[in-house]
Amino acid sequence: MTPRALIAEDEPLLLTSLRDELRALWPELQVVAAVGDGDTALREALLQRPAVCFLDIRMPGLSGLEVAQALAEDWPVGVPFALLVFITAYDQYAVQAFDAQAVDYLVKPLHSDRLAACVQRLRARLAERTPVDALPQAMEQLRALLAAPGAASPERLEVIQAGVGNTVHLVPVDDVVYFEAADKYVRVITAEREHLIRLSLRELLPRLDPQRFWQVHRGTVVRARSIASAQRHESGKVTLTLRERPERLTASRLYAHLFKGL
Repeated sequence: MTPRALIAEDEPLLLTSLRDELRALWPELQVVAAVGDGDTALREALLQRPAVCFLDIRMPGLSGLEVAQALAEDWPVGVPFALLVFITAYDQYAVQAFDAQAVDYLVKPLHSDRLAACVQRLRARLAERTPVDALPQAMEQLRALLAAPGAASPERLEVIQAGVGNTVHLVPVDDVVYFEAADKYVRVITAEREHLIRLSLRELLPRLDPQRFWQVHRGTVVRARSIASAQRHESGKVTLTLRERPERLTASRLYAHLFKGL
């Protein structure tokens, strides 16, 4: 079959250059989508299901890692998972993390010899792989990348300050059952109440203790001791029952490894 690719890059000149060089290096590759933001990249990737995704790490909307995370969670079962190549301006922490996980990446400005080597590896992997083997490997790599430390670890939050009009509610972090992303806000759910804070989950997550709060989905973080039970499904997802709340939460395939019997 003709291999298909998606390119997500917010610099138009770099996007055009990458597409042109890929055409020369890999003539049979069909670029089915070339987009400039993460949200469109996610939508098009799930729609087109390309064999390869070139994802800029920093672009409007979702970052390249967030797009990859969402793809790993939502990719149809049994469909060959896309090979991922990240594009980044030089960042020692990102590059070290990519190297540690043997993840394909390209550093801006792109160099023809480096792209040629990347294309050679991609072609070899597409020729060798079985229909579903890329997804488990990609999940292991993404888990490690998402957990990789940044340049500095921010101070842990002990109290959430949720403003409503002229009132600020001080919510102890230990009272929170779970956090849920809601557009440009985060819902802070306690046993009795719900608050909204003007903060993204991306900004909040590094300030939470990962031993006490587990990310179970790209949009959900749960206090570990609030989870009463976890039911696994054939799809790879897990349904969580909570101690203090009636609703059930879903843990995606990317985080299902957290729930294994001893």
